[in-house]
Amino acid sequence: MSWANPSDLGFAVRKKLADIGRAARLFVRLVALAGPSFRRFGLIRDQVHFLGNFSLAIITVSGLFVGFVLALQGYYTLQRYGSSEALGLLVTLSLVRELGPVITALLFAGRAGTSLTAGIGLMKAGEQLSAMEMMAVDPVSRILAPRFWGGVIAMPLLAAVFSAVGVVGGWVVGVLMIGIDPGAFWSQMQGGVDVWADVGNGVLKSLVFGFAVTFIALLQGFEAVPTPEGVSRATTRTVVMASLTVLGLDFILTALMFSV
Repeated sequence: MSWANPSDLGFAVRKKLADIGRAARLFVRLVALAGPSFRRFGLIRDQVHFLGNFSLAIITVSGLFVGFVLALQGYYTLQRYGSSEALGLLVTLSLVRELGPVITALLFAGRAGTSLTAGIGLMKAGEQLSAMEMMAVDPVSRILAPRFWGGVIAMPLLAAVFSAVGVVGGWVVGVLMIGIDPGAFWSQMQGGVDVWADVGNGVLKSLVFGFAVTFIALLQGFEAVPTPEGVSRATTRTVVMASLTVLGLDFILTALMFSV
């Protein structure tokens, strides 16, 4: 687009501001619907099952292999300084502080986020959302809100599974394959990991990522052009925007958490 005409620039800025305003209003509305949504907890439970249980396989396998790689790389690094017994501490801190929440969010965006966007986009293309409005049923309250809170709940659970499986993978490589003393592996980990400063920060990160990724996925589906091509583009935007948002939020949260 050429910006030779100032009106074109003004139109683009105004359109972008309108998009941000609609997104902000939708987010506030979804948060405000927490009470009514949890009173119909069956809908949220179904979404937690759909988003969490169906993402469990990729989360578990990815966590296991990340634990393998962390243990191998960490052992060769720590061995230089004679601190190979601290391998359990290194693996656990890397997972609960950083890799667990971040990689889980990225996988969640690629697996569950795209499913949410495609599902909402297809409902819009099939005029199901319009039909609900014609029947005086609010699609935001009935369709979007349960999916939103289901994703927010599922994200920390999946991150916890990822970190736990990753620690087991680190133990398999460090203790069973390399031969590190198992007592040293677990004692170093238990003595060096703080529940609030380390595990708590990881849980907080995963909650924030759950809000961000789920909202982006629902927004893209709700605002998608009601055509097959429009739904396809919205799904692609979900992965790109959610991934960049997770990485940006991770930097901000890490700077805030570990600078005080």
